Amino acid sequence: MEGVIIAIDRGGTFTDVWAFIPSHLFENPSSELLGNAVISPGQNGVQVQLKLLSEDPLNYDDAPTEGIRRILQIVEGRKILRGEALNAELIDSVRMGTTVATNALLERKGEKFGLVMTKGFRDLLEIGDQTRPDLFDLSISTKPGLLYDPAYIIEADERVTIEGWSLDPQGQTVGGLLKDSEKNGEEGTVEVGISGDVVRVFKKLDEESIRTSLQALYNSGIRGLAVLLLHSWTYPTHENKIAEIASSIGFTQISLSSQLSPAIKVALSSSTANVHALMSTQAVPRGNAACVDAYLSPVVRRYVDNFLSNFVDTKAGKRCDFMQSDGGLVSAKKFSGLRAVLSGPAGGVVGFAKTTYAEKSGVPVIGFDMGGTSTDVSRFAGKFEHEFDNVCAGIKVSIPQLGIETVAAGGGSRLTYKNNTFCVGPESVGAHPGPACYRKGGELAITDANLILGRLVPSTFPCIFGPNADSPLDAEASRTKFAKLTEEINSQRPGTKPYSIDEVAAGFLRVANENMSRPMRSLTEQRGYAASAHNLCCFGGAGGQHACVIAKGLGIGLVIVPRFSSILSAYGIACADSVSEVSEPTTVNLSKGNNATWSTIQERIEKLRAQVSKNLQEQDVEQVTYHVELGCAYDGSDTVLQIPYHGPSVVEDFIAAHLQETSFSMPRDVLGVSVRVRGTGKTVDFTPIGFGDELAAAESAWANGKDVPSPKEAELVSAYFDFTSGGKRVQTLVYALGSVPHGSRIPGPAIIADNTQTIVIEPGCVAFVLSEHVVIRVGNEESSVIKDSEVDIQVADPIMLAVFGNRFMSIAEQMGHTLERTSISVSIKERLDFSCSIHSTDGSLVANAPHAIHLGSMQYAVQSQHQHWLGKLRPGDVLLTNHPEWGGTHLPDLTVVTPVFSPEDTKVLFYVASRGHHTDIGGTSVTSMNPISKELWQEGVSVKSFLLCSQGKFNEEGFRELFAEPAKYPGSSATRRIDHNITDIQAAISANVRGISLMKTLFEEFGTKTVLFYMSQIQTLAAQTVRTFFQDVYKRFEGRPLEAQDYMDDGTIIKVRITIDPETWNAVFDWTGTGPQTHGNFNCPISLSYAAIIYSLRSMIRADIPMPLNQGVLDPITNIVPKGCFLNPTGVVAISGSTISSQRLVDVILRAFMAAAASQGCANSLGFGTGGKDAFGNVIPGFAYGEAIGGGSGAGPGWHGSHAISVHSTNTRLTDAEVIEARCPLLVEEFTIRRDSGGKGRWMGGNGCIRQIKARIPVNCSIVSQRRVFAPFGLEGASDGARGKNIWIRHDPEDQSTAEISMGNNSLVRLGKGDSVRIETPGGGGWGAPA
Repeated sequence: MEGVIIAIDRGGTFTDVWAFIPSHLFENPSSELLGNAVISPGQNGVQVQLKLLSEDPLNYDDAPTEGIRRILQIVEGRKILRGEALNAELIDSVRMGTTVATNALLERKGEKFGLVMTKGFRDLLEIGDQTRPDLFDLSISTKPGLLYDPAYIIEADERVTIEGWSLDPQGQTVGGLLKDSEKNGEEGTVEVGISGDVVRVFKKLDEESIRTSLQALYNSGIRGLAVLLLHSWTYPTHENKIAEIASSIGFTQISLSSQLSPAIKVALSSSTANVHALMSTQAVPRGNAACVDAYLSPVVRRYVDNFLSNFVDTKAGKRCDFMQSDGGLVSAKKFSGLRAVLSGPAGGVVGFAKTTYAEKSGVPVIGFDMGGTSTDVSRFAGKFEHEFDNVCAGIKVSIPQLGIETVAAGGGSRLTYKNNTFCVGPESVGAHPGPACYRKGGELAITDANLILGRLVPSTFPCIFGPNADSPLDAEASRTKFAKLTEEINSQRPGTKPYSIDEVAAGFLRVANENMSRPMRSLTEQRGYAASAHNLCCFGGAGGQHACVIAKGLGIGLVIVPRFSSILSAYGIACADSVSEVSEPTTVNLSKGNNATWSTIQERIEKLRAQVSKNLQEQDVEQVTYHVELGCAYDGSDTVLQIPYHGPSVVEDFIAAHLQETSFSMPRDVLGVSVRVRGTGKTVDFTPIGFGDELAAAESAWANGKDVPSPKEAELVSAYFDFTSGGKRVQTLVYALGSVPHGSRIPGPAIIADNTQTIVIEPGCVAFVLSEHVVIRVGNEESSVIKDSEVDIQVADPIMLAVFGNRFMSIAEQMGHTLERTSISVSIKERLDFSCSIHSTDGSLVANAPHAIHLGSMQYAVQSQHQHWLGKLRPGDVLLTNHPEWGGTHLPDLTVVTPVFSPEDTKVLFYVASRGHHTDIGGTSVTSMNPISKELWQEGVSVKSFLLCSQGKFNEEGFRELFAEPAKYPGSSATRRIDHNITDIQAAISANVRGISLMKTLFEEFGTKTVLFYMSQIQTLAAQTVRTFFQDVYKRFEGRPLEAQDYMDDGTIIKVRITIDPETWNAVFDWTGTGPQTHGNFNCPISLSYAAIIYSLRSMIRADIPMPLNQGVLDPITNIVPKGCFLNPTGVVAISGSTISSQRLVDVILRAFMAAAASQGCANSLGFGTGGKDAFGNVIPGFAYGEAIGGGSGAGPGWHGSHAISVHSTNTRLTDAEVIEARCPLLVEEFTIRRDSGGKGRWMGGNGCIRQIKARIPVNCSIVSQRRVFAPFGLEGASDGARGKNIWIRHDPEDQSTAEISMGNNSLVRLGKGDSVRIETPGGGGWGAPA
């Protein structure tokens, strides 16, 4: 290697620089030229480490340029003036990761651009999937803002759709579709898309119209363009044409959504445009990706150009590359905004993968990067794991990124005591003023806790703190603030043993460690990998203080700290490969593959390989290694796994991978849905030697009594550690890392430190200092965990409350992830209409991964089963229920309950439960949301209690018989897709199994008595929180009862009176006066009134107050619901619309508390289907599809309502328009915001939306809705939101005329071919008289 290599990671706070200087270019520099750089030996040269502030405008304009200037000073042996153009002729390579794109996205400082959308979908990206980011935030304040100005939207007059539909029970072939298209009478032409799917081009692009609109946009000063046309992932012709026209006009940034490729070649005559193309089979994330690219690429381009302008001839060395979000390098000229979003964190993943994974052992590694404000966690098991649907700054995009999970816990995470709970973050004290010890008046943070416990050594830190940046860390400031906080905590715990300052600080660290362990469990356990089967790589400035404890908690036996751990992202960038990746969609049945199938796939691979090769050759990259993957899925499933392709064995490889990921396989064909080719080329290689052999030699030398180096301690400090006997301080040796000989063995407790990091060796652990790593064997010394055998617990420990609250919720969430991954139906997998929960011995709720409508109701379903089966259940039994009198919500919500027994198999210790919405359970309608039902039997399967599994054996025969029951009634059908029902039920069983496994781990870790005690105590904490809230409400309303009422669209009154007892601070919710049960489907099981109460209370209690969601929320509440009213019906009347009724209950409760105006009060449940039982009793195969459509949310005191969004007890995703059209014989004609439908006021109600769908064949259509008669009310002088409308647009096949017919609020109609349904959803009420 002849020249210098420089790698840079420009982070938010610090810029890290790593450089290699060959021996022939290096002479020992003077201290003035060296500055704060650290020199260490390397092979045939030296390695340089350097840290800079990313922003230091008084000293330099650009941190990476400054870093290179300082490196060149060392190389050239002379002072180089700032501002002087840098001569980089001695530099072979500059490689950089940067947060420029990330910061621009977070701060919304990107470039203005225009957006071209298919006509009728101008608001598609603003609506997104219609979910709320925070379930309980009434103001919906965290919904991300738009990247574009709606004034710059152009609607392209064109329309393409998929010709076939995957739910067709008859099946379809490409040849059959092409043949049938000639005679089905639809307008337009058909073609075969690049995926092999048949598409119908209803309307060719109006090129003249688009040219006129683009020219006007250009004339207004806009130079960037994002393009999203429906189904362009397989038919990119129209997008390519728009790019051609835009480029000819002069647009300089054109981002297409149509293909996943860093650059595509568009036939342009003389183009100066950067054309970035991005592929996905869902419109919203694909369109968002195009927008992010158009928004950020000019920013990135300017940054790259400005950076290069600091060099002679604008050359930063012989080559200059940038790190992309997928972990690969790309030349500066090809670096795009979208692929830059996770540039810096990707370097860290590459760094830990290259430095700590040993291919020989094959042990996977968890990366633990703890910084100042957050912690990044990732996993490496021999290949980089990419995620293709990601959320960046709240925006869902489709682009390959390394799988990185982030938690808001870092060295600067703020420590607070709220609601009898130790809280760590999510707020950060920031770099300024920083933690209390920074001498700038900051608040307590994790750094302060480590400092006063002796786990940080002030003497190892430079004197850079205080107002003048010349003082050491101030431990006394930290101790003073902790003393005050300790006094406050103890004052709130009368009659209990007071905490010491050390115990409080250690308690916060324990909670922080639990928070940081949570994403590690998510990356491993919820995907079927044991966390204990991994090594833990610790890097970042703060991770070394926590790594041993976290590893112990996860059962990990080895912690690895790489040599350059404090600048590992920069070092990882130095070790990274140059990468190019291209992908194409495909549609092929791999299970039925023959020689022609494999030949076709190979031809595609060769075409993509040639494109990758060309891309890398343009970057002067040679010796390329190619990796080919097929995206595979079971037929009918949406779980797509990327499988390395080696020929026909890909089918077996997929089945094995699916079994590993989801714990089950399916008796279905395996489909190929995409082909992906990734080329990697290594230009330089600085990957260090592995640690395995060196570690084995060091351990062997020690075990055999050989002479091993003896490190010399630097100092002795008093540090606090957890021991089996309890937490205490011990005299602890501190070693200077740079002075420790290689091969040294350092037993814990001990501290190893240098000027960039501190590594804490816990008791029972042993560290070995090697040439390139510090490796720590994690021992068995147990911490002072409360065990059953040690103490009879009488009083809850607030520290353990926080730990258990975190763990219980984490387990419920992991159950939910399992259910989502393993299910097959749209409702569960895509709309996320499910919930998972943990229940105590008597069935009361402990933790619920929240779905609002299920919050309080899950408990009553489990308790009903508990009481019915008391003493009769055995291990391996699983129960099924959905009946409204047994805790059900409505019949489509099927609840699977699993009891878990003590080791003696005699007593139920706890229950786990999973509930999911099934689109079809039989009945008299096309979906499970039956608009015309009057009695319960009409709505499908009704189950009070059914033994689904008996001692581990799944009763499939009994399940099928159960789901065939509805067909015995007149005019009623059995479910049309029993295979989907079975798969989703098995997914719920799998979710419960996951929950049981994780809960058993918790019992083993803490002991049965302790876990059961804290199950009860977090319920007590929830009750205390609610009582405190009632106390504040009582004062605000001066003791007056709270009253409110409203009306259902049929005139049925909803009435509530809430009285608070000032002696106990309990409350009575009295629904007396509410109307009787009705001969319709909006009757509401009593469990839903509890769910509405829990949701409303959590929404009104401040978000910063920690509050577990469990039975305790309801303990202070008496809920009076007269039997026979429509909120507590008998088991005879219909209830399918009950979840919509629950929306109205929430509005009434919030009105009583004067918390918010009415939201849309509806979920607009729209369904389509065919098949079922005909008039002669014949069963005809068919399909069913259902969705819930958002509307306007209500305004409140200080906020406007949000548009076209799920509200209150509904927060399900809306299925993407492209997915609907690929699955069903439907065409989405319009999806826009219903402007001016929100109530007017000082604070405006949110607008509803308009959704119009056309039937391409005769289908049945159902709508279940509310607020078509009584408008969503405004409050405090504001006006009401607009009422909703349901319109059937009937097409007369004879005279081609159309007529609009109102469908009312509930309706079932038979749509003819060409008929449409138009749903205009209600707006939200306003708040406050208009100014």
